[in-house]
Amino acid sequence: MNELAIHVDHVSKQFHLGTKFSYMRFSETLLETGRSLARTPLKWMRPQTDEPKSHQDLWALRDVSFKVQQGEVVGLIGRNGAGKSTLLKVLSHITRPTKGRVGIAGRVGSLLEVGTGFHPELTGRENIYLNGSVLGMTRSEVRRKFDEIIAFAEVDDFLDTPVKRYSSGMYVRLAFAVAAHLEPEILVVDEVLAVGDARFQQKCLGKMGDVSKSGRTVLFVSHNMTAISGLCSRAIWLDAGQVKTDGPVKDTVAKYLTAALESSLSRHWTIDMAPGTNKIRLDAIRVVPCQQTDLLATDTPFTVEIDFERFENSGSLNVSAMFYTSDGVCAFNAISPSDDSPPGRYTTRLHIPGNFMNDGVYRLRLALVCDLQP
Repeated sequence: MNELAIHVDHVSKQFHLGTKFSYMRFSETLLETGRSLARTPLKWMRPQTDEPKSHQDLWALRDVSFKVQQGEVVGLIGRNGAGKSTLLKVLSHITRPTKGRVGIAGRVGSLLEVGTGFHPELTGRENIYLNGSVLGMTRSEVRRKFDEIIAFAEVDDFLDTPVKRYSSGMYVRLAFAVAAHLEPEILVVDEVLAVGDARFQQKCLGKMGDVSKSGRTVLFVSHNMTAISGLCSRAIWLDAGQVKTDGPVKDTVAKYLTAALESSLSRHWTIDMAPGTNKIRLDAIRVVPCQQTDLLATDTPFTVEIDFERFENSGSLNVSAMFYTSDGVCAFNAISPSDDSPPGRYTTRLHIPGNFMNDGVYRLRLALVCDLQP
């Protein structure tokens, strides 16, 4: 039986939004004190209390519990704001839980958002040794891994440049190489791999697979369900700071994607709420799978149907449907042929072939573009 690598026991994390007490700059304090002395000489000697301002408490994590065995590769999935990054920061000892306990068996190598883990004024070389020291490694131990790190990160020409001069892609390449090659018992990786190009993302996924085969534990956050399904054997779905589902990766991903699609395959507007102008109005949009299903399978073609009304001759019209990933990246843009039909109601259909998109949650943005006649 494998030993426990991670034990999260009823963990909750609270953040305070807004400023609870008012503060003034030093110059403002001196000015206000002078005014108070001039008005009432003894008033400044009385005890003063700060008046609380309005603030709001946000529970980013609520009673989260799970266990991860040594050598497991676990994916964390969920919408933006679900608590995934907060959980990784708790596991990496960057922030403390408000309630509950976290047990970690071994050293943790973390790759969280860009900007953490490295000192911006230090060079790439210096940061490699600094991170090794944080992990408890000696300089000679880091030196043995040094060439592998540089070869993987592909930053040879910038090794003695302060990392604040690095591009986001260079930064992430070096940060991942350090986290993966300095051999922590637990590797924690957030969605920052989205910063790198496709080739480097595949390289990182391959390295995480190698890490897991060596008996180390991997915790991986991503909106790329294809990457999650290919790398992980188990997935935890977080929703509003709580564990929604924890189980085999295939089942958990299917439940997550099905929930994301509920009531989101069509949209109809009333006349007074419909977007548009005095020349054209959008009435409805539908995503129609070629097979009746609650979940759009990546190998299944589908059609985007757009209902609209033209009120006058407004020149050539194009309908554009832009598909955005959960990270806000435009995956592709489907555009209809130009059309100069007379006023009336119309439906444009954009056909998307099967095996064209990766698993994931997409946001559809629509544009009706008229080439106005002079």
